[in-house]
Amino acid sequence: MQVLTGYYCYIMPPKGKKRSSRTVPPDILSNLPDNIIDAIMMHLPLRDAVRTSILSTKWRYNWCRLPELTLDQALWEMTDNGISPTIRFTNIIFHLLTLHVGPISKFALSIATLGNCPKIDNLICFLSRNGIQNLVLQFPKDNLYKLPSSFFMCSQMRHLSLNNCILNPPPAFKGFDQLVSLELCEVTISSKYFRTLISCCPLLEQLVLHSSITNHIQITSPKLISFDFRGRINFISLKDVPLLAKLSLVDTGYYEKAGKCGIAKFLESFPVLEHLHLDYYSVRFFAGEVPGQLPSALNCLKRLCLSDISLDELDVASCTLYLIKSSPYLQQIEIKVYDEDEWVERTVDDVIDAILEQVEGLSDVTLNHLRAVKLTGISGTEPEMELIKFLLAKSPILSRMLIKPGLGDGSPETRLEVLAEITQFRRASPKAEVDYKLT
Repeated sequence: MQVLTGYYCYIMPPKGKKRSSRTVPPDILSNLPDNIIDAIMMHLPLRDAVRTSILSTKWRYNWCRLPELTLDQALWEMTDNGISPTIRFTNIIFHLLTLHVGPISKFALSIATLGNCPKIDNLICFLSRNGIQNLVLQFPKDNLYKLPSSFFMCSQMRHLSLNNCILNPPPAFKGFDQLVSLELCEVTISSKYFRTLISCCPLLEQLVLHSSITNHIQITSPKLISFDFRGRINFISLKDVPLLAKLSLVDTGYYEKAGKCGIAKFLESFPVLEHLHLDYYSVRFFAGEVPGQLPSALNCLKRLCLSDISLDELDVASCTLYLIKSSPYLQQIEIKVYDEDEWVERTVDDVIDAILEQVEGLSDVTLNHLRAVKLTGISGTEPEMELIKFLLAKSPILSRMLIKPGLGDGSPETRLEVLAEITQFRRASPKAEVDYKLT
């Protein structure tokens, strides 16, 4: 930290003139109001904030009342490397527990790179008694930390992020009734306890769940606005989520249960959904029953993102077209096609014919609100080209379509042929620009 230091010099008065008495300029830095000092301290890394104690006697313990503390990798790297990481961590925590005064509203701890996970039960207990509202805990992947019972006594918690730990609520746990956002990444928790945890958080608005539960997910959350899921899935149920506006389901595993959950039945529970992100596996999971039209259209859906999918597979293509058809107010579409080199099976002609027939069946559909389209990994297959033709012909206010071929898709000559074909497609929007990345 760069410390500001004042320099003073004495200038001799001209001959024949008397010296004038002057007072020493006040120490502006030490006389700043407490709220200004606190604002300065909170914008510094914790190590630099502690080092301000050398500025003056008044500044010696200013860091001790910081309401927000971050102990991350940068802090471990800046401390003495001659001492083992565990001892360094213990020393820092000891000084924190013994010197800090006042409430701690936000605390972030990352020890993901330390070889061992030090026992921090006392720290969790300390935070639970000091009004913690925003808590971020990240532990080593190979040494999951079991949260102590004192963790479940953080009654003022509003934002919680947990990484690589074990969550096992005690029987008397009544939930975090002030919790607004929850992020669980690689957290070990049973489906039963997870369901109980969510149901006991009545104000929950944002939920992120990455690779934490491997069987059943049941969520009842009337205030939930955003749900981001990534990981394996056997069963999912979202009930009583009338405010859900943003949904992302990215499934990294493939199960025999794929196709057992109908897309229409699943989406009818989200009347105000605005943003939807699905990947190949989640589309396959919902692609079993694809009706001609949703019982009630997705009239609020504005952005549709499909990643790592195959437009050459009948069920996936059918689900993709179904989502577009059932969303009359779409403004953005983003589709990322998988790299064909990763797949051995090739699409047979009768499947392609069935997909093309479904595209032709959308002749009565008009996308009156679609403004932007981004297609990545396009190789020029017939289903892909038919989809591009459809989107250009049915989007009267489309302003830009960005098309990026896959990294290993075709020679430059092939890409030029694809571009030449696309330029011949009819465009419903006179302002539509097609940006095809040749390289």
